[in-house]
Amino acid sequence: MTGFATRQVHGDPGRDGGPHGAAPSGRVIPRATPVYLTAGFEFEEWEQAGGHFGAGEGFAYTRTGNPTTAAVEQRIAALEGGADALFVASGQAAVTVALLGLVAAGQRVLAAASLYEGTRGLLLENLPRLGIEADFVDDATDPAAWERAIRPETRVLFLESIPNARNDLPDLAAVADVAHAHGLALVVDNTLATPYLLRPIEHGADVVVHSASKFLAGHGSVLGGVVVDSGTFDPQAAGALYPHLVAPSRTGGPSLAERHGGRARLAYLRETVAPRFGPTPSPLNAFLVGQGIETLSLRVARQSASALEVARWLAFRQEVASVDYSGLDSSPSHALAKRYLPDGQGSVFTFTLHDGAPAARAFVEAVQVFTHMTHIGDVRSLVLHPESTSHVLRTPAERAAAGVHPGTLRLSIGVEDLPDLIADLERALAAVRRAAVGAAPVGTTPVGTARKETP
Repeated sequence: MTGFATRQVHGDPGRDGGPHGAAPSGRVIPRATPVYLTAGFEFEEWEQAGGHFGAGEGFAYTRTGNPTTAAVEQRIAALEGGADALFVASGQAAVTVALLGLVAAGQRVLAAASLYEGTRGLLLENLPRLGIEADFVDDATDPAAWERAIRPETRVLFLESIPNARNDLPDLAAVADVAHAHGLALVVDNTLATPYLLRPIEHGADVVVHSASKFLAGHGSVLGGVVVDSGTFDPQAAGALYPHLVAPSRTGGPSLAERHGGRARLAYLRETVAPRFGPTPSPLNAFLVGQGIETLSLRVARQSASALEVARWLAFRQEVASVDYSGLDSSPSHALAKRYLPDGQGSVFTFTLHDGAPAARAFVEAVQVFTHMTHIGDVRSLVLHPESTSHVLRTPAERAAAGVHPGTLRLSIGVEDLPDLIADLERALAAVRRAAVGAAPVGTTPVGTARKETP
């Protein structure tokens, strides 16, 4: 197999024939992925229409498939080490589609407590209206905690490879073992790690989801999401838990498992869930995500390296109470980071200022290189105050349990020059010091990672 950087540019020759293929003399072969910006496709003959609707051959309507989107799906599946992928309109759509393909009314999702707020809201507010409830595991590193929380109605275990944005890493392989001992599917949101730093399928994940709007696209310009399946669905071991994948079709035809084998889960999403719920991505968005993927490893390697240096620098500052970054030696997740993320620990993390919300406000209003906005995974460095934004609807106790305090700020490190980022952070901390003049002395906030790090 070719290396990661080669695959992100050229694709997987064993999967799609590579970027160059045979063509009749005189035919032009575009080097970049063409954008098929069309609602539908003309059938060249009578039998072609029947072949599409009967066996899913070719393309007919962009809601059910598009050549541009398909090319990006193949690229992402190859990078994640999956059998197949489905590209949808957003990361939130990817999570929703993946779960709806596995869980039905009366059944349950078991998730790690550290989750992106959109996913948490989906599990607590939206899916319950469909009769799907959720349970949560506080310590995602403890296999026994997952084991104890599984109920007869549980169908999915769900976690994030790098939780957004507390960095309290789960033990992926251990959770996968628990899931598979019960015949259950493990779904992993790999948005913050990206397939460059971590490929959850290699550690036992069955399904991987991404917000492609983040690192895969990389430039903060478009939305997209993707579901990647490992292709390991076993109808003998898990068919009773997922009867919709092994039952005959409504007309008595072969089941999804009979038609697609180990890819039955993804086939159900592609044929039944996504086209009917309709989170259809624009082919132009798929094209731009594909363009971003071509430089994924370059960006993520630089961003992760800079994030580690920024985290070390912040941990040494007297204005900072804690830094939650698994790359730090003092992080409770550092041992797991060395095991699962040896090539870099990502570039999104939080830190907490001693003097609470006034300090956080002074910091945010002083930055010039960092951009104040709700996004991550951009080439630009970003900052956000979770307590007043993403976590504003949580109770104070819930925020504290999630590691979100009045002085907590989330950083997403971009590709700017590291000295410029440090200078901007120094500028912001100087503003924090000015704001503290005349206030009570800097206190201590018992949160997060100990701050004893070398600068």
